[in-house]
Amino acid sequence: MDNFQIETAQNITLQQNVAHLTTRVGSYLIDFLIILAYSVTVYLIMSKLNIPPSMENMAVYLLLSLPVMFYHLTFEVLLNGQSPGKLANKIRVVKLDGSKPTLGSYFLRWFLRFIDISTASGSVAVLTILLNGKGQRLGDIAGGTTVISEKKRITLKDTLVTDIPADYIPSFPQVTVLSDSDIQTIKNVYKNALRKRKHNIILKLHIKVQGLLNVKTDLKPVDFISKVIEDYNYYTQQ
Repeated sequence: MDNFQIETAQNITLQQNVAHLTTRVGSYLIDFLIILAYSVTVYLIMSKLNIPPSMENMAVYLLLSLPVMFYHLTFEVLLNGQSPGKLANKIRVVKLDGSKPTLGSYFLRWFLRFIDISTASGSVAVLTILLNGKGQRLGDIAGGTTVISEKKRITLKDTLVTDIPADYIPSFPQVTVLSDSDIQTIKNVYKNALRKRKHNIILKLHIKVQGLLNVKTDLKPVDFISKVIEDYNYYTQQ
């Protein structure tokens, strides 16, 4: 349960990191503490105002309980898939294809929290996530969503720049319009496609990058992408 593949609008397959179970539990605990702090504050204020829990005060307490009841649904809708706990741990709810969930998807996740988390102290959610393989609890399965980590998993290999010979001659000065993030994404997709021998992905990447740079080339797709990466390193190392 480390990652899963999504396909972009340009039909390029990218890897998304599934949020680790311990990270999701940590986010839940942060949210729980926020809810607990709110509940304790409300209780103390109501005690000071001498408004004890009773049948005659039920409407007041029901109104004050709404932020707790709709906490996760409200924040995930307003913060684009993140509650304060998820925001702190840089994880986010997304559709399986990487797109933004619909209101219906958020609602299903929230509605099934009672089965997933409230019952059996969250064991149903934990078991489902571990068995599912896509980071989905029952609410996610119903809503077609999952939770991804937005933390970049950097390895030594990822941080190494391409060595450029002193007599290197670049071919595409247009690469300077790309950002470090752009070239890293291109490099990751390219390396992944090479490793898995998915030449159709490289072809799609080749077409996409030509469009970004507004260039035409007779180079083979593999050679073109490699050249773009080398040219970018040449210009950024000057």
